[in-house]
Amino acid sequence: MNLELQHKVVLVSGGAKGIGEAITRGFAAEGAIPCILGRNPAEAAALVAEIRARGGRAEAYACEMTDEAAVRTAVAAVLQQHGRIDCVVNNAGVNDGVGLRSPVADFRASLEKNIVQCFVLVQAALDALIASRGTIINIGSKCAVTGQGGTSGYVAAKGAMNGLTREWAVDLAKHGIRVNAVLPAEVMTPLYARWLEKRPDPAASLAAIKATIPLERRMTTAEEIAHTVVFTASPRASHTTGQILYVDGGYVHFDRACTTQAST
Repeated sequence: MNLELQHKVVLVSGGAKGIGEAITRGFAAEGAIPCILGRNPAEAAALVAEIRARGGRAEAYACEMTDEAAVRTAVAAVLQQHGRIDCVVNNAGVNDGVGLRSPVADFRASLEKNIVQCFVLVQAALDALIASRGTIINIGSKCAVTGQGGTSGYVAAKGAMNGLTREWAVDLAKHGIRVNAVLPAEVMTPLYARWLEKRPDPAASLAAIKATIPLERRMTTAEEIAHTVVFTASPRASHTTGQILYVDGGYVHFDRACTTQAST
């Protein structure tokens, strides 16, 4: 299926590694021009070089996402280069473990890292998105609806992201802008792998996690998240907006009893 994304300019925050990397690769494979925004210039440059070596297009714009001026400067640089922005993917964020006993300053900082920077990026790109009748994809988290324990900042931010997805979808419909969220649950990324390695028994921890995922008892891949993001951003999903899409193997919505049943 041709997703009609050729030459579309896509901003991907945190697009150099993990789920963001898969999203960047996914857009490039469809002929779009993913523009990575983030604070890891070396990783971004390596990914851009690889995509270009394979005949694709991609760019990197170094900026700290919590630095409003830097984000606005990066967006302006994209517009100067291309004259348009067709999609914003709010992917950058960190599950930072800021819990109820953390200092209030840490809670505020967590919101800055996980939701305020999303507002800034969309606002900076808004006029361009209106001009292109573009799309916004927010990368959320299952913990926005399930909770997790010990991570009040991240959960508050991701809950707000769900709310903003619906709010922006309503607010921007008059401009033809579609806004959706894609929520992962358990996705195997390098960061997740490093977390597993710190567990007392990584293999047992991984097996226990897989047992909670109803479909095929396996982790979701970053590429599976990316496929949904790219399709939802494309004209092929032209009447889909305000949706919270769960790409999680049934983790959130299947009856918990099913995790105790043997798969067949």
